[in-house]
Amino acid sequence: MTDKIIRATAAQEHIRAFAVDSTEMVAKARELHRTFPVVTAALGRLLSAGAMMGSMMKGDDDLITLTMKGDGPIGSLTVTADSHGNVKGFPGNPSVDIPTRGENKLDVGGAVGQGTLTVSMDLGLKEPYNGQVELQTGEIGDDLAYYFTVSEQTPSAVALGVMVGKDSSVLHAGGFIIQLMPDAPEEVIAALESKLSELEPVTTLMERGLGPAEILELVLGDLDLVITEEKPVRFHCNCSRERILSALATLSNADLESIIADDEEIEVKCHFCNSAYKFGSDEIREILTSRQA
Repeated sequence: MTDKIIRATAAQEHIRAFAVDSTEMVAKARELHRTFPVVTAALGRLLSAGAMMGSMMKGDDDLITLTMKGDGPIGSLTVTADSHGNVKGFPGNPSVDIPTRGENKLDVGGAVGQGTLTVSMDLGLKEPYNGQVELQTGEIGDDLAYYFTVSEQTPSAVALGVMVGKDSSVLHAGGFIIQLMPDAPEEVIAALESKLSELEPVTTLMERGLGPAEILELVLGDLDLVITEEKPVRFHCNCSRERILSALATLSNADLESIIADDEEIEVKCHFCNSAYKFGSDEIREILTSRQA
């Protein structure tokens, strides 16, 4: 099984759509961060959304970062994605255990709480674009739909889901984003709303064996669906020893001298993948020496 994103249009390009199977990506995130089930669901939903929003960007070096900060026990969720299908993310608190809601559903909204969603797009300009909205439900799909409507003036349907097994493994994860273009005719809007109102949850469709293309066909097949692209997506962190050393080089002389004075090996962990990098005082001393050269 390989995770993938589908891009498509429908209704003579009055609709654009994205769908993703992110099961392996979310399973990798669960493994790296050792998340409890409700955190797996929350982070998995945001990873799926990040993957699709990353595929909306055109530049090779474009990056998008989604940050949810709430007053619930998770605290925050951060996801970064590029236009090539590389996605990474981490939770503020991976070990959240709260009661389920009706029908044994994981209470993602309760774990996230009230707060803000911030979308930051680095498009290679002097300053990144930042948009921020208040969280509507904390369920993530609703919050992103609200963001698209308010910040980008693009009415959107966002469906995200993560099915977690009794052993806490990720059985299915994915979602879709369907957006109306500004000149969409009323009959197209009505037809789309009708389809969406009767649609089963994404993970239910995936459990029945439907992939991203089949899910879009189910929703948009009567509106002349045209699939324009299919590409792989993965959880991928680009951290490295060199990148971490470069980050250490941004510290002040006083901070670096303090590390050297301790004369102990320091360990720096990457938030996104939990990889640990160790540096000796000699390496820190080299940074200071290079500044004085």
